Amino acid sequence: MEKRPAFCLFRRFIHGHRRSFFWAMVATTVSILLTFLAPQIIRFTVDGVMAEELSLFGSLRQTLIFAGLGILLCTALSGVFNYISRINLGKGTEGMIKALRDTLFAHVQKLPFKWHVDTQTGDIIQRCTSDVEVVHRFISAQLIEAIRTVVLIMVALALMFAMNVYLAIFAAIFIPGVVAYSALFYAGIAKRFLKADEAEGALMVRVQENLTGVRVVKAFGRERFELDKFHEKNNAFAKAWIDLGYLLGTYWGLGDIVTGIQTMGVVIFGAYLAVNGQLTLGELIAFISYSHILAWPIRALGRTLSEMSQTSVSAKRLLEILDAEPEEEPSAAKTPDMTQDVTFDHVTFSYQNTPVLRDLNFTIPKGSVFGILGATGSGKSTITYLLTRLYDLPEDGGKITVGGCDLREIEQDYLRGQVGLVLQEPFLFSKTIRENIAIARPDASLDRIRQVAKVADVDDNIMAFGKNYDTLVGERGVTLSGGQKQRVAIARTLLCDTPILIFDDSLSAVDMETDAKIQAALRERTKGATVILISHRVSTLMHADQILVLDEGKQTEMGDHKALLQQGGIYSRVYTLQSQAERGEVL
Repeated sequence: MEKRPAFCLFRRFIHGHRRSFFWAMVATTVSILLTFLAPQIIRFTVDGVMAEELSLFGSLRQTLIFAGLGILLCTALSGVFNYISRINLGKGTEGMIKALRDTLFAHVQKLPFKWHVDTQTGDIIQRCTSDVEVVHRFISAQLIEAIRTVVLIMVALALMFAMNVYLAIFAAIFIPGVVAYSALFYAGIAKRFLKADEAEGALMVRVQENLTGVRVVKAFGRERFELDKFHEKNNAFAKAWIDLGYLLGTYWGLGDIVTGIQTMGVVIFGAYLAVNGQLTLGELIAFISYSHILAWPIRALGRTLSEMSQTSVSAKRLLEILDAEPEEEPSAAKTPDMTQDVTFDHVTFSYQNTPVLRDLNFTIPKGSVFGILGATGSGKSTITYLLTRLYDLPEDGGKITVGGCDLREIEQDYLRGQVGLVLQEPFLFSKTIRENIAIARPDASLDRIRQVAKVADVDDNIMAFGKNYDTLVGERGVTLSGGQKQRVAIARTLLCDTPILIFDDSLSAVDMETDAKIQAALRERTKGATVILISHRVSTLMHADQILVLDEGKQTEMGDHKALLQQGGIYSRVYTLQSQAERGEVL
């Protein structure tokens, strides 16, 4: 997809906030005009005093009093309009950024599972926080300054030319030079900001991975390794900003020199014109005042451009997320009866041209318990991803049907609401146990929650905690054991009471006795539901109505436990090895 320019981000989110930005610009313009009015009051006052033309206000004292009051009024009104500008700018900016955050988060929720797999979590977080803050900072501070700079230059030059063309031309000569000089730095600054932004993203990824895998880090004593990796990323991040600092330092240093030359030139040339009678003293004072007023905006032009370049980089990175294609819904999404047979019809699937499933053909009868056995990498979990449409089958990859309805034609939200999935590594939120179990049914009663927890054989463990079901599990459930987390996840899925249940090696962290106990309770609880058990442990699958054996993505054997043992294939060998291991005959 072709990348869109950065201004597309502003154009999209300014809707609904244009009035606030409009009044901010109007108030800013009025404030600037009042700022320029003060030097004109000084000019006419000085020229009047010098020419002894005091008839308008009377005495010298009265003239100075009226001039002072006029300047005070202009300053006060300028402050009032500046306040109005800031209030409206704040309303428009915060409203626009809020809409951006809401849209970003909502869009990320709609992006396909593959996008989340291919994109690093730390990078997503960095874009949705740091890059949004860069855009926020530019709109709230630099955008109004850019408008102020343009208006200042236009009004100042108009007044300067009205007073003296030659001195105005001399003062204006420096402006194109500063603009050109700033433009030369724009491309370089943009590249440095991109490099710094990417370095920050890499640092965030390193921190996120370290915190997520803290158990592994501690268990294998990898603290020193992790520190070295962090220092490496942190040094790269610091170097990127140091390099950027050199560039900005050069810019600001040269900017000070150019600004000093401009001010000095105006004073010297203006004094020459005044001595020769081509410029009044009041006009010279006004010129010097305007030169000082212009000095900061002209110097800040480079800062505005550099901030603009950084904002452009951040805006494009945000647009990359917003332009990512969300999960596609079929044109006429269906909501079929899910209590029907599930059929895999010549299903073939690959990850990035690497075959994972090869021509699978089988049917899972409704209301049955179906087992899937296979080694790591045989494609067991891919089947669960396809059944929940976390991945969609390509058009030439066969089809999966429920009661004859192609899975690709079923509405995604409806499908996932009808299929309960328990993964081998369940994710628990930093909430109470009760809230984790009731995550999809927040209105469920405690009695109902305890019923499913008993089926998952975790109720006794929960009741042993100090706060029972109101116990906080900690981030990612770190306060629970692996088996307890799996059983809480099982209870969470059972509470949804879906017609199709998938257990993807979700009993791997419990002992054999607990496994058998949970399975017995599950068979009683899930009567009428289609249950798919995926495991590498034969004892988990042996009571299934049918068992599919996968080998490198191929369907090699299928039948019940007794029939598969008689075939003497992979299933029989795995069963023999695991039985010997349980008896302690092999290591």
